[in-house]
Amino acid sequence: MIGTNQFKNGITIILDGAIYTILSFQHVKPGKGGAFVRTKLRNLKYGNVIDKTFRSGEKVEQAFIEQKKVQFLYHHGHFYHFMDQDTFEEMEFSQEQLSEKVKFLKENMVISVAMCEGAITDINLPTFVELKVEDTEPGLRADTVKAGSKTATLETGAEISVPLFINKGDMIKIDTRSGTYIGRV
Repeated sequence: MIGTNQFKNGITIILDGAIYTILSFQHVKPGKGGAFVRTKLRNLKYGNVIDKTFRSGEKVEQAFIEQKKVQFLYHHGHFYHFMDQDTFEEMEFSQEQLSEKVKFLKENMVISVAMCEGAITDINLPTFVELKVEDTEPGLRADTVKAGSKTATLETGAEISVPLFINKGDMIKIDTRSGTYIGRV
């Protein structure tokens, strides 16, 4: 249990059976009445942000978040199989648990997984990944970087917008935070 005076950005707490991370907090001492703490909390399971006010000195349960390095092995149907880098234990997660980030997962990629009580709360992909273009319309000879864009399907099945000069078979660099094209490799 931690008190409101121990709140810091990034701390995870359990509130009403759900796990939240503190995005911001502010201690308020009004001229009349008791002090309180105003917070913005993000639900780690659903990603929504809520505002919550705590009385000064109120205690909440702190959630223990474990960070693990795991290697992506393969996926079968809607399940993705990973291997813990420390214990070499195999773990299986559903596509719903991994959210939209699965479209940039490449076999043998090592990622960081945040877990609480055996459930995945967040996955952190590398900031940039290099993927092969599997399918796109053919580029034209006179195309330049600023001429426009087209849709390309990558080896992982993700579809992103790329410049017109990108061809099938090209290796490109992708920003996993935004899902945007960065450059050719």
